Amino acid sequence: MINGVFYRIRTGVQWRDLPERCGPWKTVHERHRRWSAGGTWELLLQRIQAEADAVGGIDWDISVDSTSVRAHQHAAGARLAPPSSLKGGLASAIKIAWIRMELVDLPAELVQEARRSAARAAASPPSFT
Repeated sequence: MINGVFYRIRTGVQWRDLPERCGPWKTVHERHRRWSAGGTWELLLQRIQAEADAVGGIDWDISVDSTSVRAHQHAAGARLAPPSSLKGGLASAIKIAWIRMELVDLPAELVQEARRSAARAAASPPSFT
């Protein structure tokens, strides 16, 4: 089940397109939904980070600036809130999507880009000027 959730997050496929080896997609989706709502994923992340930090497995020094992280093409000029003309469930769904993009997706993209940039910098030979 956990591998099914990781597979979906890593590849971005729809829940219905999960490989059969991950189990029934409805079961994987429902468990992921319940764990997300109940805070299980956050608890797992905190415990894994605490264990890794205790043995020195996490380098918490990450420097991110605008010269090393590119903004997503849709980041420029985007509205901060859904249009007020939308009513009911559609407005709620759009608002939730905006919140997810601002609080989850964009920071995750920034961290991934920072890690890629740090890996490129570590792999390149030092330059002396």
